[in-house]
Amino acid sequence: MHGRRIRLPLAASVAVVAAGAATLALRPRGGLIAAAPAKPQAYFSAAELDRIHHYVGTQRLLGFGSLALTGAVLVAFAVRPPAVVRRTVERMGDRPLTGSAVTGAGIFIAVAVATLPLSAVAQNRAKEFGLSTQSWGSWAGDVVKSDAINAVFAAAGGALLVLLIRRFPRHWWVPGAAAIVAVSALFTFLGPVVLDPIFNRFTPLPQGRLRSEVLDLARRAGVRVGQVYRVDASRRTTGANAYVNGLGATKRVVLYDNLIHDFKPAEIRSVVAHELGHVKHGDVPRGLLWLAIVAPAATLLIQRLVELRRAEPAADGRAGPAVVPIATLSIAAVAFVVGIAGNVLSRRVEASADTYALRLTGDPRALIGVERRLTTQNLSDPDPPGWLVDLFGTHPPAIERIGYALEYERDRR
Repeated sequence: MHGRRIRLPLAASVAVVAAGAATLALRPRGGLIAAAPAKPQAYFSAAELDRIHHYVGTQRLLGFGSLALTGAVLVAFAVRPPAVVRRTVERMGDRPLTGSAVTGAGIFIAVAVATLPLSAVAQNRAKEFGLSTQSWGSWAGDVVKSDAINAVFAAAGGALLVLLIRRFPRHWWVPGAAAIVAVSALFTFLGPVVLDPIFNRFTPLPQGRLRSEVLDLARRAGVRVGQVYRVDASRRTTGANAYVNGLGATKRVVLYDNLIHDFKPAEIRSVVAHELGHVKHGDVPRGLLWLAIVAPAATLLIQRLVELRRAEPAADGRAGPAVVPIATLSIAAVAFVVGIAGNVLSRRVEASADTYALRLTGDPRALIGVERRLTTQNLSDPDPPGWLVDLFGTHPPAIERIGYALEYERDRR
């Protein structure tokens, strides 16, 4: 018993150290621009800020509510499983992998149903504020497709988890960590060509001025971007965005059609230069490498947490479906904690891409225009509370990114 009490804090310490060390080791080094002081009131009108805060305040509460509901459902399944879960475990005692798959899918569906009302309220507010262009039928169709796909993944995850525990009862965290990294790499590679087209239509940028400018920027940057795509985001939102995803042969830069239609040419060049910075710096592989470093320690901590609560075994006396709820809660808790360190790395990576864009384009005013327009068009808080940024922020706040441009402009004088 004394050994168990020590093993859990030790595993937690190792996970925290691994996440911190990976973030420190993989952070972009040198050449980043420090943000000059800037105030939102200098770049956004009082009316714009009032509208943003009116929208964002309630959406945050809905997000926290959804997070709390998710936690409550996971705790309920792990601590006092619903009767349907207990009956599933009993009925499938002689088929542990099938029962684990059903349990994994069932937990996901329970969470999805519990949080659906809050998602619907958030969608309704997005429609009221003009951010969403979807009909309720289209939105419901997306929810069904997304939930169906995720339920399949949850079922596969539940079955794989129990398979590993049954095969490696004392050290299942080792193959578990390898599976996490392998599956993440596979999803990164296949996502752009298998999953993304289920929800949107992607078309290569046609011949013309924009494509020529993108290729010229890529040539000046000395990077091979793969393909540059335009996505029909306007069928769902008035917001704008761009991103890099994929790996190897599926690597691509994706631009929202709203970005192409609504932004000035110099602003689009700034956005493209930012995305080229991600390609130049290998930020997608960097994220996978971070996961590869953190996953073993995180999975060891998950195993220690699972061991705290003895689950009802399958008919053959080995691990069965009853372990899935406990493991799911443990995975969610550990992922949230180590994800905070991952967000620190992500914000630094985004700052590095902004710095790269400024130096590639030499146009700080374009970056300021991008941040101003993205903030007002996407209804995002330009200067959120620091604790929110620390816990959930994957990008620096808009006002900080404007500060990069101001500092760059000041240094050039």
